[in-house]
Amino acid sequence: MSDQKTQHDGLDEVNEALSKTEQLIEKYQKPMLISALVLILVVSGILALRQFYFIPKENKAQEDLFVGEFLLQEKEYQKALEGNGGDFIGFEAIIKENSSTKAGNLAKAYAGICQMRLGNYEQAIKHLESFSASDLLVSPAVVGAVGDCYVEMGKVKEAIAYFEKAAAKANNELISPIYLKKAGIAYESLGQYADAVKVYQNIKDNWSTSMESADIEKYIERASSKK
Repeated sequence: MSDQKTQHDGLDEVNEALSKTEQLIEKYQKPMLISALVLILVVSGILALRQFYFIPKENKAQEDLFVGEFLLQEKEYQKALEGNGGDFIGFEAIIKENSSTKAGNLAKAYAGICQMRLGNYEQAIKHLESFSASDLLVSPAVVGAVGDCYVEMGKVKEAIAYFEKAAAKANNELISPIYLKKAGIAYESLGQYADAVKVYQNIKDNWSTSMESADIEKYIERASSKK
């Protein structure tokens, strides 16, 4: 008898729990459905925006960049920046209209180079520093270009920091020795010969097969003689 009572009580507890669960589902069913619907709409909206807005926008910006790259190579810096009045709107306009795209990001680097070539160093730095990338070639070169701008502005200490940052960021034989040598020359211009020797020695010890290392001994001897 007690076993039957225990089983009966157990069934009552299960039924009561199920009843409470049903009540909860009934109570929150509508809000849950609304939340699920909102999530579906948001995801669908993002996918549609990407497919019908961002991808076409990116493709158009990439086409524009192709023309701009040609003008940059031809040293038509003003046209590259502002457009040619025809099939190219200019890097500045690409940045403004396509800031969320990869092409818009790359246009910042190109615009910075154009401004630097035109002698507009502060504007060049603004563009170059707004560019973002993680690769080991373009990104360090852009950082180094900021250093070049500071040299032209007579701010050699600031330039050295960017040259050394570019060398460390690249960490490769192609780019690192270039900016290390620039840093060394900049140190020498400030009379900081011990620092210059250290940088030159870095090239000799760690980048011995690079082009910059071919005559690095001459730089080391020159800076060492002035310490």
